Amino acid sequence: MKSKLLTDILKNQVTPALGCTEPGAVAYAVARAKEILGSEVKKLYLEVDKNILKNGYSVGIPGTSEHGIIFAAALSLVIGKSEYVLEVLKDVNSKSIDKALKIVGLNIINLKLKSDIQGLYIKAETVGDKDKATVIIRNAHTNIIFESKNDEVLVDKGTDTITAKSADTNNRNGEIKYEIKNFTVDELINYADTVPIENISFIQNGIDMNLKMADAGLKEQTGVGLGNYLYKKASDDFTMAKAYTAAASEARMSGYLLPVMSSAGSGNHGLVAIIPISYIGRERNISNEKILRSVALSHLITIFVKVYLGALSPVCGCGVAAGVGCAAGLTYMLGGDNEQIKGSINNMIAGISGMLCDGAKLGCAYKLSISVDAAVDAAKMALERIYIPEDNGILGSTAEKTIQNLAQVSNIGMNNTDEVILDVMVNKC
Repeated sequence: MKSKLLTDILKNQVTPALGCTEPGAVAYAVARAKEILGSEVKKLYLEVDKNILKNGYSVGIPGTSEHGIIFAAALSLVIGKSEYVLEVLKDVNSKSIDKALKIVGLNIINLKLKSDIQGLYIKAETVGDKDKATVIIRNAHTNIIFESKNDEVLVDKGTDTITAKSADTNNRNGEIKYEIKNFTVDELINYADTVPIENISFIQNGIDMNLKMADAGLKEQTGVGLGNYLYKKASDDFTMAKAYTAAASEARMSGYLLPVMSSAGSGNHGLVAIIPISYIGRERNISNEKILRSVALSHLITIFVKVYLGALSPVCGCGVAAGVGCAAGLTYMLGGDNEQIKGSINNMIAGISGMLCDGAKLGCAYKLSISVDAAVDAAKMALERIYIPEDNGILGSTAEKTIQNLAQVSNIGMNNTDEVILDVMVNKC
């Protein structure tokens, strides 16, 4: 029963995404609201939380040279199909780009920050000549909790009036990912050891998908050239894995028209959780089964951290969630026991817990490369049984407690950080 639940969590949280997941989630909401309206959209009102605004502010939109939430929403009005979920904009072409740019020029899209909300929140309201339709996404990028057309409520799984003062709503919405809190790290490792390999064969799709994006980033020289720079400097499989991960992120953040496999709601998390393990495993001729099990563990630890941090946070999840998952997966793949795997988690959090998230952008590729570097070091140290002591800083007596302490610092201690970062981003010269 527990094994099936973890498999279901993996299938729920490891999904394809085209472009950055924040504007992608907005585009998904817009597409659904447009479909419910069923007529030409004359006005579009968007309301998003601070993290959606922060992460969607500067990032490239797939298949275009454009950036940001407004353009993603306009493009979704032209070609968006909710059935594609986070690949909602995959039918993009030059004609649809031109139409979307015209919509942007008409100023029919109103984007507003919902400052009194805690956690991921997107509200899209489409208005036609006679009708209006509303869609609300909450707590996860694809978790639609409310749909309505005019005064008729079509879906209602919660409320759109949840504020920062409200009680924890995560478990209230019954999302399967939160069930992972009921597991220990030892149980996640045991799952990776014992799950029938056919149950996690879908993990291979993510490996293929993300390595394809990395290859594209290197060959097409997307972004600022960080991936190619690291590639030329690479001297072993560890540093080459770092280059591949950075190249994939550059391609993705610049809007390259390929999907990646996400992890815990983030495409960049998926790149960190998957690429280093799969690349190093392949270069060392480690069996494909071991690689799949290692990547599965990486995903599970990433999800475990994210359910405590929240879908979006002031700290960079590529470092403190996917990087932690990567460290655990690498340690597992390279023969580490449970103590060493948990030691790698503590090592990683001890070193990289202060990395801030200042929105999705090309510069994320550098943060991903730093995260991979730290994950490799954390795993190598743990394999030598070198562990940062539990009395250091925010580390706890167990890996689980360390993760909970990290979440407390992020969610409570850094409560105003996102507002300050967003203010700097919006008002800088």
